[in-house]
Amino acid sequence: TLSPYNKGLIRRAISQSGVALSPWVIQKNPLFWARKVAEKVGCPVDDTARMARCLKVTDPRALTLAYKMPLAGMEYPMLHYLGFIPVIDGDFIPDDPVNLYANAADIDYIAGTNNMDGHIFATIDMPAIDRTNKVVTEEDFYKLVKGLTITKGLRGANATFDVYTKPWAQDPSEEKKKKTVVDFETDVLFLVPTEIALAQHRANAKGAKTYSYLFAHPSRMPVYPKWVGADHTDDIQYVFGKPFSTPLGYRLQDRTVSKAMIAYWTNFARTGDPNMGHSAVPTHWDPYTAENGDYLEITKKMDDSSMKHHLRTGYLQYWTLTYQALPTVAGQEATPVPPLGNLEATPAPPWGDSEATPRPPTGNLEATSVPPEGDSEATPAPAEDDLEATPVSPEGD
Repeated sequence: TLSPYNKGLIRRAISQSGVALSPWVIQKNPLFWARKVAEKVGCPVDDTARMARCLKVTDPRALTLAYKMPLAGMEYPMLHYLGFIPVIDGDFIPDDPVNLYANAADIDYIAGTNNMDGHIFATIDMPAIDRTNKVVTEEDFYKLVKGLTITKGLRGANATFDVYTKPWAQDPSEEKKKKTVVDFETDVLFLVPTEIALAQHRANAKGAKTYSYLFAHPSRMPVYPKWVGADHTDDIQYVFGKPFSTPLGYRLQDRTVSKAMIAYWTNFARTGDPNMGHSAVPTHWDPYTAENGDYLEITKKMDDSSMKHHLRTGYLQYWTLTYQALPTVAGQEATPVPPLGNLEATPAPPWGDSEATPRPPTGNLEATSVPPEGDSEATPAPAEDDLEATPVSPEGD
């Protein structure tokens, strides 16, 4: 919807658990990954024009198989090893997506997240969160935080660590710590980018409507701990009616959730308003405004109380205001990358002593680390002129 080539072709759009501003959507170091794939398929890498011509005539299957996502032994969070994702090419995606929302000014828009979307990344970055006999240490969490706040250096890592671990003073339980890991990755990778996208759409919209939701029906995966909420992709089965097509695998409450989602989604597709159409809905879904931060919480029991406001506002304000105000450290153009020569090898750290374990802050917040090569900004920031479009709400959570 953001590409200028799509203007006039799309009337409505729904973003479920991911938007154009999510940090895993745009490849910040495309030349590196192009060369790695070229090496695997036998294309020249010393001349980019020759490399591009060779890649264009290479069998697509060979190109696909040339990249393999490492799922274990990674020095940095999984985010940094996603190779095949879109690039800002100056044509189809002519600019940073945060600057393209005027192209969607006439498109009705729904965007939302699952309340534990980050669980899918967190289980790879820190497998202990799903294991009852394993603990999450402050050192482990600080290493994860540091890996997702690289462009702000140690000040960004220390400030973020302090914000997310503050509740541990009142509740130091393992469940609380593991939920914190999931909440952190949910915020960075899904929720904050989605909230910024909603604000950008609302700020640029002409006659188009904007709606926000939070899917909070807990995951039914039997191997997950009981505290896990709605994981990434858990919502899809309900939108497409799986509880009705395979009823033996689902409960009555699951069919209730599915019926509600189908009604809202199909009404929106038909009319641009999830409340109006051929299907009855359990409660009215108010449009999103930046002032009120309106969102519909989707659960097994929906009524007037399902309309809520200012989702995780304290954390949203931290990422969009406090964190963005921190100075960016030098050399943010680099990204943690796998070692040369083997895409399947365990990624090597881009700097320093790989054996040293990052520790939580105890001293100078003014110190800054030298970031690895590439732009690994964890959270998309709105353009400076658009900061007022970012949802800012009263204190509270």
